[in-house]
Amino acid sequence: MRGPLVVDAHVAIPERDLAWTSVRASGPGGQNVNKVASKVELRFDLAGTLALDAPTKARLRDLARSRLDAEGALVVVSQLTRDRERNLDDARTKLAELVRQALFKPKARRPTRPTRSSQRARVDDKRRQGERKRGRDPGGDA
Repeated sequence: MRGPLVVDAHVAIPERDLAWTSVRASGPGGQNVNKVASKVELRFDLAGTLALDAPTKARLRDLARSRLDAEGALVVVSQLTRDRERNLDDARTKLAELVRQALFKPKARRPTRPTRSSQRARVDDKRRQGERKRGRDPGGDA
């Protein structure tokens, strides 16, 4: 195909984990569209790859949930151009970007408590709002 897919300086997806097929693209193209298979489907064996660790695989699975097939392979489709080679390059770029996003480890949220002054300000604001609403009542108490 094209060799390993280099995602960043530390991660490269080996060629054995990638497979691609070309099919007929939809949309405009004249008579050519009925003869040439230029749409590319790139499959990445997410379950079987050793290039990614388990947490990254889990994040990638969540990111690309709609692109997973029944076997657990991630399918990236490209029909951007009428040229199969450029569509393959586009699909590889899309896959690399997805993997890059999955490599980013989100910061763990540390639960915090509201400060005493913010609690006091909230209660004071509620009291002022209640007084304002009571002031609108034309009949006194109901």
